[in-house]
Parts: sequence; structure tokens; C-alpha cells
Amino acid sequence: MTDFNNVYAQQLRVGDTLPEFELPITARLVVSTALASQDFQDVHHDKDAAIAKGTPDIFMNILTTNGFVGRYLTDWAGPGSRIKKIQFNLGAPNFPGDTMIMSGEVIELSEDGEQQLAHVTFKGKNGMGNHVSGVAVVQLAHPAGHGGNAS
Repeated sequence: MTDFNNVYAQQLRVGDTLPEFELPITARLVVSTALASQDFQDVHHDKDAAIAKGTPDIFMNILTTNGFVGRYLTDWAGPGSRIKKIQFNLGAPNFPGDTMIMSGEVIELSEDGEQQLAHVTFKGKNGMGNHVSGVAVVQLAHPAGHGGNAS
């Protein structure tokens, strides 16, 4: 059976850090992800409208932020993982021309029946400060031969 680079509970310790992920924020990213999530608010695709409403440029929407947080966590944990719970707060907007750097840390390891869970704090920081910060519970994949997978 292929591993697919899953992270397993026995490989982790409380205090382990997740690899950083850098996301360049471009106007194309902000506009395309807003439209893909059917968010037609003008502040996400019309620079003049955004400026008229008091911001220096268009900015990333919350659905896009949530999607990139999910991607960050599941890219780290692997394709056999699943996000079971997530809570986050928004801070500084993500404007084009900046970069959001995602980071995280394992704060607890637990079990729920046969499920192995990693409790993780995360943040996405840009040049203005934290864009997003929160905590998630990630169900990890089962090792081959130990109860199947997370799906």
C-alpha cells in the first residue's frame, strides 16, 4: 500500500511545528477566489470600490482564507487526514502585493475511539500582522494495516 506522505500520530509530539507555507497575495488570486466562492462583494474585485470604502486595495475574502487554512492543514497531515473541527479569527487584511506565511504547532494529541487526533494552532501572517489565527482538530490517517483510512 502506498503511504502518500501521511503524518501518523506516532510520528508526532506536542510542540512539533508544521512546515511554513508562503502564499503570495496577488490581485488575480483575490479576484478569482472571491468569484469562485460566489462572493461578489465589490471590495474583493473592484479596486476603485474598495478604495471608496476606505481600504487601499481589494482584499481576500473569508471563504478563501478558510480554504487556504484547510489546504495548509491537510497538505501537512496528508490525504488520509480530515479536519474535524476548526475555529479561527481574522485580523489584518490580505492585500495584493503581500505574502501570507502560514505556520502551526501541535498542541495536543488525543484519540476518539480508533481515530488519532492532532490538535493544532495555526496562523497566517502578512506584512501588517496576523491575517488569520486559530486552532483545529485534525483526524490523522491510520497506518497501513491498522484500521483503514480516514475516509
